[in-house]
Amino acid sequence: MNYLDRRNFLKLSTLALGGMTAGLLSNPSMARGFKKNLRLGFVGIGGRGSYHLDTALGITGVEIPAICDIDPENLYRAKRWIEESGQPSPKLYDKGPTDFIRMCEEEELDAVICATPWDTHAPVCLAAMKNGKHAACEVPLAQTLEEAWELVETFEKTGKWASIVLGGFGDMTMLNMVRKGLLGDILHAESGYIHDLRMVKFNPEEEPWRLQPAIDKNGNLYPDHPMRNMMPLLDINHGDRFDYLVSMSTKSGMLNEYAKAQYGEKHPYATKKMALGDYNASLIRTVKGKMITLNHDTHTPHPRESFRLQGTKGIYLRERDAQRIYIEGRSPEAHQWEPAAPYLEEYAHDIMKNYAPPERKGGAIRGHGSGGITQTPINWHRLILALQENKQPDWDVYDSVTSAAIIPLTGASVADKSRPVDFPDFTRGKWETRAKLYS
Repeated sequence: MNYLDRRNFLKLSTLALGGMTAGLLSNPSMARGFKKNLRLGFVGIGGRGSYHLDTALGITGVEIPAICDIDPENLYRAKRWIEESGQPSPKLYDKGPTDFIRMCEEEELDAVICATPWDTHAPVCLAAMKNGKHAACEVPLAQTLEEAWELVETFEKTGKWASIVLGGFGDMTMLNMVRKGLLGDILHAESGYIHDLRMVKFNPEEEPWRLQPAIDKNGNLYPDHPMRNMMPLLDINHGDRFDYLVSMSTKSGMLNEYAKAQYGEKHPYATKKMALGDYNASLIRTVKGKMITLNHDTHTPHPRESFRLQGTKGIYLRERDAQRIYIEGRSPEAHQWEPAAPYLEEYAHDIMKNYAPPERKGGAIRGHGSGGITQTPINWHRLILALQENKQPDWDVYDSVTSAAIIPLTGASVADKSRPVDFPDFTRGKWETRAKLYS
């Protein structure tokens, strides 16, 4: 299994549910289900938030006593779903864009689930943490370095964490290939958020806030999806750390052209100045000499992104519909790709092989990004276990803010003619001894 997208999740879940593994049997909370009820409050229950809400409603032992949204349609749809699941009617927080603060102050919750527009992620998480609640958030966790440091310092002061655990789950097979030494020492990884979002940015019914960042900011505005693979592969914050980056953007023009084509040359956005370049490329170097090429392109016509991982012994290329590999001395033809399928089977990670969540209530998960999934997504399952066991999720506060910090740092580099920008060490030196992610 190479990575958890909507297509192969169903296959994974079907295989995993075939029986309990030794790993599961050694973990009573996974073998028997969750140990105690958890109370979750939701902030932001639109398309993506409704997906997380419905996921939570299908997990035995999860209670949702409070929900918050500025859109009445989203709020009352969520209220109806909660009642239809057999839970008591939740308390509604709808008194304006900062009513999540009141919810965090008044409600007794184990955690707050945040799926709001980007610029409110840090305020929601901080409100939760400062009122004795953990926060599980969609990506990114912060927009500025000031927010990132405040999240770290609030965690260290209160013991309440914030995490981008909701943003998805990494490619465990690729990670296992690296940890087992198949590719040798890792030198370079290249990927990015390459996703044509022109239609989304001009669709007020779907994500009405999505266009504004392109008007206001330049740089890499959405690093977290590729980072969820890159950071574990390069041991970032867990044996290595980011040292500095440089970033460069092309001119901007594709959103104007799209507006002209769709709405006519007199439409305001046909000539509106857009800050975000149509393509951004950033280079990030680590203290130990590894390198990342991180790309961002949401304005041009193209298929989705690929992932390239180069080591001293070989290279792995993961594309949307095919995976190729070359291992020096092992691949049958010198300097020729071979299909990666046999390696993907050989290096399947124990986390994925052992994944068999308790039976989920209800049918297919509703909301944006579900793709017909009927089993609890692994990141949600592991989030609930972390809450039950009173520990941080796989991605802790330090990892979450490190990924988000790429946004302001690339913005600073682009604005300064692509000059290098130093990367903060949010761990304050602890990166040298912290255990590896997913270890």
